[in-house]
Amino acid sequence: MKSLECSKCSRWVENIGDSTKTVLCSYCVIMKVGLPEEKKTRKKSGRPAGWHFMSEFVDKDGNVFHKGVEAKQLKGTLPPTKITKAKVKTKRRTQQQILLDRAKEKKAALKKAAKKQQEFLNHNFGE
Repeated sequence: MKSLECSKCSRWVENIGDSTKTVLCSYCVIMKVGLPEEKKTRKKSGRPAGWHFMSEFVDKDGNVFHKGVEAKQLKGTLPPTKITKAKVKTKRRTQQQILLDRAKEKKAALKKAAKKQQEFLNHNFGE
């Protein structure tokens, strides 16, 4: 490994292969190629997720869509589609959580049985 001077700006560039004759530094490469452009962000359409998969969808402006394709001749003829919120999925319990819950239930049952026995020994018959 060796170091060479940039052929444009005379900056030192390190860790170059032994067979390399000339080199451009990273600054000169950026000046020549240009900075990368930022990715364009998506604009929200205001429609719910999966609207283009619905067999028929009418937005709040009255535009009618069949499978995501607009049917311009039907604009304003149908009421807007009512969107229901998706059901919240419950997470499945892990095996450890199942065992902990079972142990809690057994402990509660044992406490209840012990209390019942203690009341019997103390001659408390639920009076």
